[in-house]
Amino acid sequence: MAERNLRTERIQQERKNWRKDHPFGFYAKPMKAPDGSLDLLNWTAGIPGKSNTLWDNATYPLTIIFPEEYPAKPPKVKFPAGFYHPNVYPSGTVCLSILNEEQDWRPAISLKQILLGVQELLNTPNPDSPAQEPAWRLYTKDRVAYEKKIREQTKRYANPDK
Repeated sequence: MAERNLRTERIQQERKNWRKDHPFGFYAKPMKAPDGSLDLLNWTAGIPGKSNTLWDNATYPLTIIFPEEYPAKPPKVKFPAGFYHPNVYPSGTVCLSILNEEQDWRPAISLKQILLGVQELLNTPNPDSPAQEPAWRLYTKDRVAYEKKIREQTKRYANPDK
């Protein structure tokens, strides 16, 4: 029970910190449970593409699922299934070292750090950690074709006011 309270307290603190201080253009909030209450373990989020990159002028949707063992274990961060990126599995799960408990995950990593890390990954894929073979192949072998695919995807998530 104490572990559950620790997790809930930590997530509530993350939510409070996020609401006070989050990067411009980002959003992150708990989903609503069927009874209308907040489901602190399941969040929706959005990451803007960095300015002057192929990802610019769009906001990319994510879900964040906090496990029972959080913060000892990292949350699972997912784009919609089929999201095109060398470091995103076909399921949408993000492959990023700070989200991997075997690599760089630390319980002190904040929601803000996670979302900024995912934003950075969009424009700077890690070719040494492929999660999606077709996107990885184009990124490493045919950059022009890769960039065309990214521009097409960006249009799907384009911000209507830009």
